[in-house]
Amino acid sequence: MITPALPLSSERSPSADESITAWALAARGGDSAAVDHFVRALHRDVIRYVAHLCADPQAVDDLAQDTFLRALGSLHRFEGRSSARVWLLAIARRAVADSLRYSAARPRPADLPDWELAVELAQPRGLPGFDDGVALLELMDGLPQERREAFVLTQLLGLPYAEAAALSDCPVGTVRSRVARARATLMGLLDEAEEPATPAPPPSPALAAA
Repeated sequence: MITPALPLSSERSPSADESITAWALAARGGDSAAVDHFVRALHRDVIRYVAHLCADPQAVDDLAQDTFLRALGSLHRFEGRSSARVWLLAIARRAVADSLRYSAARPRPADLPDWELAVELAQPRGLPGFDDGVALLELMDGLPQERREAFVLTQLLGLPYAEAAALSDCPVGTVRSRVARARATLMGLLDEAEEPATPAPPPSPALAAA
């Protein structure tokens, strides 16, 4: 049974983002413990984000690894002007874009992706059960990419609207509009899924006699 309820935004506290940013700045200075804290704190966010953006669920782990390799190689340029989480998700976005461009330029094998793995990696929080999460993720695949990204950033990853707007390079009002439209679409689809199937009419007496 699919529960027609969507996960609510659970924005992280400013202190959590401040800690992550402090770890990134310390990691830039060569603190190996800070590097470990930084990666552990944001690994799941990166996994969830790229899982919803990329077209190949089997590439999720590789894209997450590529994101952190790029980030660790660029830490010397990070100055803390934005939160480290927004900075890292921007790198993840570029990694996915580069992967999509590369995939579009080469032949694609006719194999079936492991959707179950991607769903397991990116299941939303706050849903009653795994089956419900799978159902929601399947419905989200039908959203336009801009609305899906806005929904993932704000409702699943808990990014503030202002930070999501900066990451997506659009006004805050546009992000709010995309999220509202995404939620309305998903609620409508979930409501449809909850409606009982219409029973088939009984056969006419003439057909029954035949």
